[in-house]
Amino acid sequence: MFPGEVYIRRRRALVERLGHGLVLLPGHRESPINAPDNCYPFRQDSTFLYYIGVNQPGLAALVDVDQDTTTLFGDDLTLDDIVWTGDRPTVAERAEAAGILRTRPWDALRETVAAAAGVGRDVAYLPPYRAETVLLLIDLLQRGPEEVRRGASAELIRVVVHQRSAKASEEVAEIERAVEVSVAMHEAAMRMARPGASERGIAAEVSRIAEASGGRTAYPVIATVEGQTLHNHTHVHTLREGDLFLLDAGAETDCGYAGDLTSTFPVSRDFNERQRDVYEIVLTAYRRSIAAVAPGVSYRDVHFVAARAIFEGMVDLGIMRGDPEEALAAGAHALVFPHGVGHMLGLDVHDMESLGEDHVGYAEARRSTQFGLRSLRLARPLETGFVITIEPGIYFIPRLIAEWKARGRCARFIDYEAIERWSDLGGVRNEENFLLTDGGARRLGPRKPQTPEEMRVVRDTGP
Repeated sequence: MFPGEVYIRRRRALVERLGHGLVLLPGHRESPINAPDNCYPFRQDSTFLYYIGVNQPGLAALVDVDQDTTTLFGDDLTLDDIVWTGDRPTVAERAEAAGILRTRPWDALRETVAAAAGVGRDVAYLPPYRAETVLLLIDLLQRGPEEVRRGASAELIRVVVHQRSAKASEEVAEIERAVEVSVAMHEAAMRMARPGASERGIAAEVSRIAEASGGRTAYPVIATVEGQTLHNHTHVHTLREGDLFLLDAGAETDCGYAGDLTSTFPVSRDFNERQRDVYEIVLTAYRRSIAAVAPGVSYRDVHFVAARAIFEGMVDLGIMRGDPEEALAAGAHALVFPHGVGHMLGLDVHDMESLGEDHVGYAEARRSTQFGLRSLRLARPLETGFVITIEPGIYFIPRLIAEWKARGRCARFIDYEAIERWSDLGGVRNEENFLLTDGGARRLGPRKPQTPEEMRVVRDTGP
């Protein structure tokens, strides 16, 4: 948790931007796995963490914008609770740490919201994404489920997105802490990845490092020899000589800030020629993307910088052909690069995704309907203070190749016989995290091993 002044400053900015009304910020409750007392590890709502900072279940905050006051609602532990959990700070003590002077019991939240409704005051809230939050809002607002979902405040979404997008210095420091741990996770995986090792063993070790740092993993670990599956969370394979291993894993600090890195490296000591050719194309796309990033530049344009480099590399390999601009306009590159070049990063690995990707990543821009391009999470002009990922990749997805070939899609630009000869290579991605400064992009945290030579040095120190 940051000093209380940080949360006071954040809430004051929220009040100034909204100007009027009431804002309800529900925290999370415990989420049972298979019984009420056997719960998943607790993770607080990110917007609640941003404005309130209290990482405890069973709380909600009500910000009265007109009065410039915040009240924290929740119940203190009973003696029966303390027997099982040990003594904990009271709600009032936790509130004081966040610069909040008003607290009330949980049951008072219902009567407070009802009293506001009775005098015609609307309660603004953000889109609920957990079922228990929907149920809470149904109870508090006396509305049906669909009305609750539709009733999220567009104005509040805009204000929160604007405020959370530019990262303050204390946030950047937390993300750098997360990246530092994330780099250690990736180096450990490089040392472990040998023929006979298991995906689940590597996934377990990188998760252990994240938890040993005092935090956790920021998202489910991707640790796979089948990197062509973008979100491959199965860890069932044994590594073999000649495999490529893709690790997408990041740590989350105890304050909730995420790191998000991807490395691709050979299970053998070195890349073979085909693997290295593809890996170098991805590195070229990555480096050109970094050079293109600057305040005011559309991230959609940065995406096309990466896409152009990938298409040109595919031409060099004899897989694609034709005029690059025509091919990019047709979306030919998306056969091997079907996702965006990056996204916002912060308290969520896909920062503020629960508020709606279009609100976060598009501003006035419109999302494309074209395959690949429609998957861009970030396409708006960049601003100083944004923290973003840069993560181009190349993926040979047999089912996708077969589907496009059968339909003759982009046949002017794709040699399907040639690409089929590469369909067993898998997937390659490289990802790091950057802060937008007035001068461009600054890599956050230590540099992870990236070139084949750098990765070989780390691997040679392994068991």
